[in-house]
Amino acid sequence: MSAEPTTAGKAVRLPRDERRRQLLAAAQEVFVSNGYHGAAMDDIAVAARVSKPVLYQHFPGKRDLYLALLDGHLAELTQLLVDALRSTDDNKLRVHATMRAYFQFIAQDSQAHRLVFESDIGNEPDVRSRLEEFNAQFASAIAGVIAGDTQLSTVEATLLGRGLAGMAQVSARYWLETEGSLDIDAAAELIYRLAWRGISRFPKEI
Repeated sequence: MSAEPTTAGKAVRLPRDERRRQLLAAAQEVFVSNGYHGAAMDDIAVAARVSKPVLYQHFPGKRDLYLALLDGHLAELTQLLVDALRSTDDNKLRVHATMRAYFQFIAQDSQAHRLVFESDIGNEPDVRSRLEEFNAQFASAIAGVIAGDTQLSTVEATLLGRGLAGMAQVSARYWLETEGSLDIDAAAELIYRLAWRGISRFPKEI
């Protein structure tokens, strides 16, 4: 295993937060390359260029590493989407900004996207519950906008919120597979137009 970085023959002791970021970055690479089940703490320690005791000082086990990564990426995506929804009072522009935010997350770090949406432990209870909480919060935020602007009930608005969230996620993931054959702005625009043409047809609240 590679040794930790040294200065004048002495191991460098990074600040705790910096070391944690280093370990998480290494873990992400290993998880994406090998899958959760194929990854080992030994592999992560090697990728991070630290000893196993150092790794275990920060994370008791592989699951703790994975969940920390998942929580971080979901928090980042949630913030992107919330910022998009709050960026304007114009619902047409809101839909556009929200769809663009999803594509932005997918485009900026495909490793993050794969770790969140393509994990081989996606059906594990503690992983599934985090993903469901994220989906529920996102759909609820969209539903709040829909319910406030239409004559739809909360249940109806929430169902539409789920549909729009699913549309954004599935289409953005497919777009990534096209490997640049369609510009991100053009792709996001297509999905925005599809979503807006549907949602704008509902009766407005008087």
